[in-house]
Amino acid sequence: MNEQPLPDIAAQATHHDLPLQWVGMAGIALPIRLAGAAVTASVDIGVSLDDAGARGIHMSRLYLALQHLAGKPLTLAALQHLLDDCLSSHHELSDSASLTVRGALPLQRPALVSQLSGWKHYPFEIHARQDGRGLHTELQVELDYSSTCPCSAALARQLIQQRFAESFAQQPLDYLEVLDWLGSTQGIVATPHSQRSTATLRLRLAPDCAELPLLALIDGAERALGTPVQTAVKRADEQAFALANGQNLMFCEDAARRLHRALRQLPQASAFCLKVVHAESLHAHDAVAESRWNWS
Repeated sequence: MNEQPLPDIAAQATHHDLPLQWVGMAGIALPIRLAGAAVTASVDIGVSLDDAGARGIHMSRLYLALQHLAGKPLTLAALQHLLDDCLSSHHELSDSASLTVRGALPLQRPALVSQLSGWKHYPFEIHARQDGRGLHTELQVELDYSSTCPCSAALARQLIQQRFAESFAQQPLDYLEVLDWLGSTQGIVATPHSQRSTATLRLRLAPDCAELPLLALIDGAERALGTPVQTAVKRADEQAFALANGQNLMFCEDAARRLHRALRQLPQASAFCLKVVHAESLHAHDAVAESRWNWS
C-alpha cells in the first residue's frame, strides 16, 4: 500500500494577498545558560511574512532551530546563527527574523559584613532581530534596591532635635546621660521612611558588541545605587544596611540620574532607556522617574 503525502496547508496560496510583520510562536520553554548560570527561559520566535500570497510560515522549522540552543550558553553569536537559520528556512517568504528571551538570572550575592551569602533573581529580557541591516539586539534587566526619602529624613532629624531640646533644656549636659538618651526610644522619636524600589534598564547594544553585558549592567547599576536589597543577613549586616540607607538618601530623580551616568559608562551600549519606581510607604501611589539616551 502506497503512503499518501501529508497535506501541507501552509504551502497553499492565500486569497487575502497581505504581508504580515511577524508570525511565530510565543512562550516556548527552553533551558539555557546565561552568565554561567542555568536558566529556564521563555522564548518568542518568529519571522516576517513578506510574501503576500503565501498562506503561512513553517513554524516547526523555527521550533527545531531553537532547540539547538537548549542547555547551551546564550551568546550574541548563537543568537545570530539561530536567526540566520530561521531566515534560511524561509528564504522565499521572510526578510526578517526575531526572538525574545525572558527569564530570571540567579546570582549569588555576599552580605555586607558577615560571611553569609544568598541568591537573588534578576528578571531579564533579550530582544534580537536579524534583517537586511544586520543583527539588532536589546537587553533589559530589572533590579530591586532600597531608597530612603531625603525629605522624610530631614523631618525626622528635626523631630529628634525638638525632643532633645525638650529633654535637656536649661540643664547641664552629662555625656553618659545624653549617650543613654540617644539609644532610647525617647531619643529617636522619628525615623525616615524607606521603600523597596525597582529599576528597569534597557540597553540597545552597539554593533561591535561581542557579548551580552548582563553582569556588567547589573553590577554597575547596583554600585551606582548603593543600596541593593540584601539576601542572607545577620544583625551586623542589617545595621550596615541601615547605615548605608542613612548615608544614601535619594528621591526617584536622584536614582534615575545615578543610573543614567552609570549606563553612559558602558561601552557596549549605543542607546538606553531606564525607569525607576519608588513604591512609597508614605503614599498609596508610586514615585516614578524615567531617562533615556540616544533612544528613539
